[in-house]
Amino acid sequence: MLYTVKEVAVLSGTTVKTLHHYHKTGLLIPAEISEAGYRLYGMAELERLQQIMLYKELDFTLEQIGQLLEEEPDRLSILVEQEKLLLLRRQRIDTMIETLQKSITSKERGEPMKETEMFKGLASEQEWTAALQEQGDYLKETYDYDLLADGAPVDVQHMNDMAAEGAAFMTAMADALRSGVKAGDVSTMEFIRKHLDFLGQHGHPVSAADFAAQNRFFLGDDFHLSMLEGQQTGLAYYLSTAADAFAAQQQ
Repeated sequence: MLYTVKEVAVLSGTTVKTLHHYHKTGLLIPAEISEAGYRLYGMAELERLQQIMLYKELDFTLEQIGQLLEEEPDRLSILVEQEKLLLLRRQRIDTMIETLQKSITSKERGEPMKETEMFKGLASEQEWTAALQEQGDYLKETYDYDLLADGAPVDVQHMNDMAAEGAAFMTAMADALRSGVKAGDVSTMEFIRKHLDFLGQHGHPVSAADFAAQNRFFLGDDFHLSMLEGQQTGLAYYLSTAADAFAAQQQ
């Protein structure tokens, strides 16, 4: 049985324009073209379209899809490979949902989330770019500073390492605040020292004075103040006081 381009569009949920484009680029050639000029598609073409749409769902470009279909002409091999990719995506999405649910529960209970749990599922460049977008938009609008100006690809492993360290540091400081530890206590000074050492070892050297200045800036900036206070009431002020004390010790 042969289907017209309109019928295929309805069956697949795509558009006639898209099917015309696939034909034009050679990605999906109709089984035949009628004397009246109508594109007609058979089962083989429907199967190929299914494969194309599955690869698109996996964020492959049309050029990549064309190459993949040429390299794996056997339909079963393609389907098996696509199943593997989709299962991996589902696993990552499930992990992200679990992380989100834990975040919601922690927020509702007023409890800090374990830093080891905060970034599960955030393992791709696209996800990190999206995660940075809100802060980037704010900095651009408020201070005319473009956080993502260079367009360089995000180093996912580096970002995961930095995020885990940042979360661990903030959790330690928030715990100290809740426990009544003074901002200038030897334990908080050690937390800051280790945090700055980590930043320096990972290509982001920050002096004690600059760290103190940064935290004083956060006190007057609504976006960053809200982020810190959202984790623990008083954290922004506690952190700034501790950073000033640490800077004074280094003089």
